[in-house]
Parts: sequence; structure tokens; C-alpha cells
Amino acid sequence: MNSTERPATPPPNSRPRLVQMWQTWWRGLSPSRQDRYAAIAPLVAVVMFFIAIVAAFWYLRSEELEREREAMRRDVEYAQQRIRLRLSERQEQLLRLARDVGNQDVDKNGFNDRADTLISQYAELQALTWIDTARQVRATQFGPSVAAENLLTLDEVIQKKELLELFEMARDLQQPVFSQPLATSETAPMLLLEVPISQKGRFGGVLLAEFSIDNLLRYGTPTEILARYAVTLQDGKGTTLAGTPLAPRVAAQRLLPWRTGPNEFDMPVAPVGNSLKLRAQAYHTSLGLVSNGLFWLVCVLSFMTAWLLVATWRHTRKRIRAQEALQGETNFRRAMENSVLTGMRALDLQGRISYVNAAFCQMTGWSEEELVGKLPPYPYWPEGDQSTYHDMLIDEMSGKVFPGGFQMRVKRKNGTMFEARLYVSPLIDGHGRQTGWMTSMTDITEPNRIREQLSASYERFTIVLEALDASVSVAPLGSAELLFANKLYRQWFGSQTVGHLQLVAQAGVLPSSSNASTSMDDEDGLMGLPSDQITTAVSGNAEIYIAELGKWLEVRSRYLNWVDGRLAQMVIATDITPRRHAEEQAARQAEKAATVSRLVTMGEMASSVAHELNQPLSAISNYCSGMITRVKNGSLSEEALLGALEKTAHQAQRAGQVIHRIRSFVKRSEPNRALADVSDIVSEAVELGSIELKRHNVRLSHHVAARLPKVKVDSILIEQVLINLMKNGAESIANAERPAHQRMVELRVVPRKIDATDVIEFSVQDTGRGLSPEALERLFQAFFSTKSEGMGIGLNLCRSIVESHHGRMQAENLYNGSEVTGCNFSFWIPVATPAESAE
Repeated sequence: MNSTERPATPPPNSRPRLVQMWQTWWRGLSPSRQDRYAAIAPLVAVVMFFIAIVAAFWYLRSEELEREREAMRRDVEYAQQRIRLRLSERQEQLLRLARDVGNQDVDKNGFNDRADTLISQYAELQALTWIDTARQVRATQFGPSVAAENLLTLDEVIQKKELLELFEMARDLQQPVFSQPLATSETAPMLLLEVPISQKGRFGGVLLAEFSIDNLLRYGTPTEILARYAVTLQDGKGTTLAGTPLAPRVAAQRLLPWRTGPNEFDMPVAPVGNSLKLRAQAYHTSLGLVSNGLFWLVCVLSFMTAWLLVATWRHTRKRIRAQEALQGETNFRRAMENSVLTGMRALDLQGRISYVNAAFCQMTGWSEEELVGKLPPYPYWPEGDQSTYHDMLIDEMSGKVFPGGFQMRVKRKNGTMFEARLYVSPLIDGHGRQTGWMTSMTDITEPNRIREQLSASYERFTIVLEALDASVSVAPLGSAELLFANKLYRQWFGSQTVGHLQLVAQAGVLPSSSNASTSMDDEDGLMGLPSDQITTAVSGNAEIYIAELGKWLEVRSRYLNWVDGRLAQMVIATDITPRRHAEEQAARQAEKAATVSRLVTMGEMASSVAHELNQPLSAISNYCSGMITRVKNGSLSEEALLGALEKTAHQAQRAGQVIHRIRSFVKRSEPNRALADVSDIVSEAVELGSIELKRHNVRLSHHVAARLPKVKVDSILIEQVLINLMKNGAESIANAERPAHQRMVELRVVPRKIDATDVIEFSVQDTGRGLSPEALERLFQAFFSTKSEGMGIGLNLCRSIVESHHGRMQAENLYNGSEVTGCNFSFWIPVATPAESAE
């Protein structure tokens, strides 16, 4: 190609596709949008320029900080190598000294000379101590700066925990061991190194070296690094051991965007490890004034340019809004006409159709061209109603206007009919003259259908309420008007509100009467109403007795908004008299069952009771026979007679107590819940239950926790439960034929907290054969028993008694591995509440 030739101009189609797409999009915009985007473009350019300046400034600053961090990392690594090399040299010197001591080439005097030389030669080495295998100090040398409380004296046995742990670690590892830096509030931190001494392959003690961390930092770190950074030595928890860290930045500096925190870098000091870290912080630096000035200059210029462009953009927006408002005003009437759902029709004074809107055409199916200019009869009038509608049109045009409109049938173009309501008003022009009539038409077919459905639904709803076997009434609050009452309410209370108010008052859900009678001008008429029930519509239940009807009623009440907007109260009353009679009958049957159970229990214990009474009666007979014999012989003194009579009276009292307990347990009485002491209940139950346990040769051990709170129970019923459980445990042990040392029943009573409730737990544990899985599932069912002669009501009755006291009962087998070693029956009863205790 010749250098004088120019390349041919590319054809238009060779332009980049992106440019073509942008040009096509720009041409497709309206002039107003083009003006808007043209006004925004300079503003966007300035903002992007400002963002670019800020990003460049941030990038340069980040690069500078990164270079500083990299330089700091290299310097810290170099300083760490210097400190590590210094510690390694001291460690090698101590290893040579330990080898000489182990080979007995150095005695105490030689050790002191070499230790003194090392301490005076190296500033970081503060003390050197020779400790034998018995942890006793053989020799020690220290520098003049060591605190007196840290010195180890000759023949001293080390007792400090840190030194002992380090001594044992060096003995176990047989190699030099560094420790965590040690420090107190009074002394400077020290770094410890223990080097083991080997004597003919055996452990012969250690050499303990103490290093000053401050001197190690001062003499081990190069001076040029100390000049550039704030260097510190820290322990594993971040506590500064040597050096001075930089103070934190003030709050004003932290608010500046270019202010960053000081560069920091740390790394562990080998061979000590993570327990000693070398940390460096770069001294605070700031950007130059020139750089900051240029930055703010760019910001101010960008802000001024943006402000000018925003002002121009706002002016352009006002002009565009004026154009849009003018265009909108032009299209408003047509848009309104096409958007309304009501059909609009205009007639002139001769009855000719002069205008119809789109909704009217859509309703009737006739187009605007087919309707405009038509005279009556109109195409949408049904053939059979044309004369009637013609008379109505004459009335309209004569000025007879119906304010509520009138209803008519309209025929669509396809022949179907629909119901419509028409409203007529005179059409007045701008000069105040009537030029015709304007008619609006609304399709009411669907509202009529819904109204018919609602009417049918209301009729069905009323039939259902009238057929209910419950009384339903609704009355507004603060008024004696009865809004609704079904058939059963009218049979019970008539057609007045007295029955409704009586039900509300007895059920305890009546609002405050004072508020209801207060004038609306003085106070809020709803003041005092239960607003939680009004807002959440939660119904309340209550059971009341109406003496006039001789019935028990369950009353449910809730608040609702009546159809006219008034707040009303609905009350539903259900006759529960048969259920209450059944509950009372069930309670009497349960009481009889409890009494029968106690009688059965005492019948089964009859032989044991007879044996228990036979002992005091036999003792009384023996005492009386002995006194008679000694009186006849004349050998009975007054003192011996009184002693024998006291023993006889004690045995008679014992027999009377046994009979009294049995009589109190067996006699029938109404349930009487009262505050009772748990220990008294357990004592009474143990006295009666031990009789049956002795008959089966079973030992009874019981434990009652101290200071138990009182419970509100029927003591006789709880004693019955405990005696039944103890008797069942004794029978289970007897059936299992356990040896004598395994025949034991344990009763424990302890406090517990179950579901955030304080309870008293009773547990009876035996050593029988336990229960099968089937028996555990059906254990508390009525008439189910594991004994051939059992009736199956004992445990069922026990559970009923416990649950009537708001408690729970359960049973479980006890295991030793896979072997069943017994069974544990437990139940709990809530403790008395503070209100019950106060009562």
C-alpha cells in the first residue's frame, strides 16, 4: 500500500453494533425524555469524574500503606531473627555449662565463676541457678538488677508452681525448655530457660536461666528498627512485657476518611513460641498539605459544577412538566369517559341520542355509530316494553325527574337482557341554557343476584338459629333493646332483654354500669369495657344456675359489631343440667369407690392388724398377771407397782393409737382439702403400712426432706395412696421370693420443680420382679390387675386421687444392666400457693 493513499471510508453498516443500538434507542425516545437525559448527562459526567478522583486518591494511599506494611514485615522478621539468634547463643552456652556440670568438670566455685562471667557479659541474662534432682538449689548467681523477692537462696527447695512445672517438663523431655514470661505487679517480667543436666545418661538436675525481657528487646533489636517503629514484646494474651506501644488515635482523627490506623505487625519469637511475640507499630504519618488541598479543590469544583447542572436540570424539568400538563389536560376528558364503568348517554331536547361513552356501548353491545342520532324507540329497548319506556321518556323530557333513578330492562345487541338503573339530570351548557338530558346507566344484574343470595342465606341462617338447642341473644351495649333472640330464648325468657342481662350478670361478663349510664357528652361511652375481648373477639365460658328455670346453663359471650355499626354482645346459653347431674353422680360413685378401696385394703391387712394389736394386749396381760402374783407373795413394792402400771398404760395407749389410726383411715368422710404437713402425712401412712410390710417380712426405709412446704390436700386420701403403693410393693417382693437381705421398700419424699412449678414428689421403690411392658401400658386402667385375686381399682383410684389434687402419677421398672431389679411408683402434688397459705 502506498504511503500517500488513504484508507477508504467504511460504509455506514460497518459502525460498531453498540453505537447502532444506542442511536436506535435514542431516536425511539420522546423529545421530553431526550431533553431530560441531555440535562442529566453532564451531571453524571461530573459525578463520575469526582468518583474517579476519589478512587485514584484512595488507590495511591492504599499502595503507600501496602509498601509500608511490607517494609515493616521485613524489619520485624529481621529483628525477630536477631532476638532468636541471641537466645540461641545463650542456650548453646548454657548447654556447654550443663555438659561440664554433668561430667563433674565444674564444681560449685567453677560454676559461680562461669555464671558470673556470663551475667556480666550479657545484659539480658539476669540470674543463673544450679538445681539438683531433689529440686534443691546447689549454686546461684544473679545480676544487681534482680529483685530481692525473686532470688533463690542456696539449699532452698523450689516451691513455685511455675518453676516446678518447668522443672518437670525439662526432666521429661531431656531438652532445654522456655517458659511463659513471668511477672508480678511489683517486678519486671522475666523469661525462664531450664537446661537439663545429664550425668552418665541419667537426669542430674537443671540449670535455670532468667532473662530480662526488657534488656532482650533493648539489646537484641537493631537501633534503626527501634527508631522507625514502636517495638514491644507481648505474651500470648496480648499483655505488653517490654517496650511502649503507641497511644490510640483521638476521635477527631478517626472521623477523617484518609486517616487510617497505624501499621502493625507481630510474630512469635523462636524458640519461645507463641507465648512471646514481637510486635511493631509504625509511627503516625499523614498526607501532605498540598495533596489534601488539591483533593479538596477538585471536590469543590465538582460540587459547583454539579450544582449548576442541577439548577439547569430543574429548570428543564419545569418546562417538561408544563408540556406534560398541557397534554394531559387535553386527553383528560376522553380518558375519564373511557375509564368509568357507568354508561353515559346524552339526549337533545327532541330525544335524539347525541352522545354515548365507551361503557354504554360495552354494556349494550351497540357501537357509537349505531346509537348516535337515533330517535325513540331505541335499539336497546325490548319489544314488549317499548310503549312503557316511551311514556317514561316523555315524563323525563317534561321535567319529571326521579332522584333515586328508575329500574329498567335493557336488551343487548345479541338479544340477551340485563337489569339496569338509570339516573337522569338536565344538561346545561356554558351559557346556562338547557340543551338536553344526561343519563347515567349502571348494570345492577349482579347486585340483584347477590341481594337475592344474601336474602336466601339470611333465611337459612335464621332457620338454623331457630332450630338450635341453645339460647342465642344479641343486645347492644348500654341499651335495653334486644337485637336478636332465637326460639329457645323466647321460650325461656320471653321477648325482653331481661333474660339476656341476667345471663350476662350471673356469668360475670357485664361491663361497668356506671360507664353505660354516663352521658356521651361527659365521658367516653366505651370506657370500662373489656377492650381485649372486643379487639380479639375471644369468647368466655361460665356455668350458672337459673333458679326460675331450675336449670344449669353454660354461658358463652363475645362482643361483635352489629350491622348498623353499634357494638353489641352475643350470649349463647346451653342447657347442661343432665351433664351436671351426671358429674355429681360420678363424684358420689368415686367417693364410694375410695371408701370401698380403703375397706378392701384394711380387710387384706386384717391379720396383720390383729398381730399388731396382739403384742400390746399380751404385754398388758403379762404385766397384770405378774403384779397379781407379786401382790399375793407380798413382794411388790410401791415403786415397782407404779413402774408396772406405767408400762401397762403405755401398751394400752399404743393399742388405742393403732385402732384410732385404722378407724380414721377407714371411716367414710367427704373430701376435705386443708393445709397439711407432708411429714405428718408420711408418718401416719408409715404407721399403718408397716403393719402389712412386717407380715411379708419386708423392711421399710423412708426419707423425708427437711423444711418441706405445706400442701393443700385431703390427708386421708394421700395416706390411702401411699399405703396402697407400699402394700403393692410388699406383695411384689413376696411374689418374687427375694432373699431376706433384698426384701426392702424405700419411701422418699423430696421437693422438685416441674414445668416451672414447685411440687412435692413421693416415690415408693420395691425390689420385686417389676412389670411387663403390657402391664405398664394398662397399669392405671380400671379393672386391670396383675394379681389373680385383685379387683383392678386400686391403682386407678390412686391416680384419680392424685390428679384430683392437680398432680401426676407414673411407674417405671428399675434395671441393673438388662436385669429388672424392681419397680418405682412416683407421684407429685403442687405445693400450696401463697394465697392458699395466707388463707
